[in-house]
Amino acid sequence: MANISTANSRASSEKPLAGGVALVTGGGRGIGKAIAERLAKLGAAVCICGRTEESLRGTAQELRAFGARVHAHTADVTRAGDIALLVDAAEKELGPITILVNNAGIGGFGPVHEKSEEDWDRVLNTNLKSVFLVSRAVAPSMIRRGGGDIINISSLAGKNTFAGGGIYCASKWGLQGLTGCMAEDLRGYGIRVSVICPGSVATEFSGGGAKDPKKVLTAEDVAHAVGMVAVQGPRSFISEVQLRPVKKP
Repeated sequence: MANISTANSRASSEKPLAGGVALVTGGGRGIGKAIAERLAKLGAAVCICGRTEESLRGTAQELRAFGARVHAHTADVTRAGDIALLVDAAEKELGPITILVNNAGIGGFGPVHEKSEEDWDRVLNTNLKSVFLVSRAVAPSMIRRGGGDIINISSLAGKNTFAGGGIYCASKWGLQGLTGCMAEDLRGYGIRVSVICPGSVATEFSGGGAKDPKKVLTAEDVAHAVGMVAVQGPRSFISEVQLRPVKKP
């Protein structure tokens, strides 16, 4: 019996999220893909969503290659109707969502006076409205079950300002406030709402042009932070993580 107990304990420590179901928005590439991989390796079943079917399909194949249960779903997370179909499909395929990672995001840089109303709507809808819509769709089930994790991917741009960052910073500053209020609204139900604020990350998405790859974060760095938050102790609450490269850009 001791050997069986030891083996079970080892399996639990290697796959601490076994039995959980994670939904990662913008999960087909970049940071979202790395997050999906990290959560799958920690044992969670993973639903990834995004607008590009081809990238979702490729990421799903990679996740399945190391034994993960995966559902890939094409959706526009700025549309409530798409989100309702997404959540329904994810829960039918994998089970109740226990971890939501609101990762979908886009840039939109340049002086505010040179930007259009369409630019504003595109960035704010993707970076902020989508978090409201997806969280609203997932939270009731978490409330009924008495727990869950909602992890929002923000940016250090949500705490700082810079030239040309007006619209993007507005979306991320808004996300900081939304996250904090959601945390207070939901903590009484056992639901932890956290925000991760990375600095510059080496992906195809970049607001400041080419950067020295040795002085920026990787998508895997952000994924590691998400994993850390997802496996925190049951009575702890990491509300915010600020993530910076060791070497200053």
